[in-house]
Amino acid sequence: MKNSSKTEQEVRHGLHASLVSIASNFALTICKCTVGLIGHSFALVADGIESLSDVLSSAVVYFGLRFAIKPPDKEHPYGHGKAEPVAAIVVALGMAAAAVVIAIESFNLIRTPHPLPRGYTLWVLLSVFAIKLVLARYVSSVAHNIDSTAVRGDAWHHLSDAITSLFAFIGISVALLTKNARADDWAALCASVVIFFNASRQIRTPLAEILDAAPPPEIEQHVRRVAASVPGVVGLEKCFVRKVGFQYYVDLHVIVNGNITVRSGHAISHRVEDRVLAEVDRVAKVLVHMEPEEELLNPSHSQM
Repeated sequence: MKNSSKTEQEVRHGLHASLVSIASNFALTICKCTVGLIGHSFALVADGIESLSDVLSSAVVYFGLRFAIKPPDKEHPYGHGKAEPVAAIVVALGMAAAAVVIAIESFNLIRTPHPLPRGYTLWVLLSVFAIKLVLARYVSSVAHNIDSTAVRGDAWHHLSDAITSLFAFIGISVALLTKNARADDWAALCASVVIFFNASRQIRTPLAEILDAAPPPEIEQHVRRVAASVPGVVGLEKCFVRKVGFQYYVDLHVIVNGNITVRSGHAISHRVEDRVLAEVDRVAKVLVHMEPEEELLNPSHSQM
């Protein structure tokens, strides 16, 4: 099927983006933690901890995507697409956990005297900031193209890492200018607040997906336009669309002339299904329910 093969191709882009995230975050984790420990900058170490959480979250996204693309089976007739928003929720929870760890350590270091951070840590942070912005832009574009909440969460992780690096840069700069090492720790604390806020925002979309919240209205409008254009369709009563992983499942109540035969109505329903599958991207299945026109005009008719 056209939509199925296209979705598989798109998911491969998501898997590639996740592998890029894993490799880059692992390299940055080692770099930032090593330079932060040697250069006496907990803000940079905190940045490294955030990158380590990114490694884990990107791995969750990668395996979540691989599981979500598995075809339907006897136990999962609607496929395994729900694994994708579950992975996104795990990513958001990982961001929140990293923020809490950074905040706790920041509080501890604010109360504990320690050496000033080294000046060369600033150059590392500038490099990390630039790299993370590029990664966030790349992964976000992939997430937009494949409409993946999990990959979008990965992009947010890159962006939060860039924000952490920016706070660390400001904190170290202030610490070096004022000769007050606590400025570095306050910067890490501020970064943890931003990361936690991003995590709370990020969890909403996948949670809504799991609860079968309606997708953006333009998708339903597109389905309605396509279905209404099929010959024999008098009108549309209901149209429900829900997102399962990377694809959409559509339930349609189509109004037809009540005097046509069952065979004719069945043929119309198949034409509606085929047209929607062919013209609306990422629609996996269409369930069409036929409504006779005169029954809808009967006041005693109760909709279920």
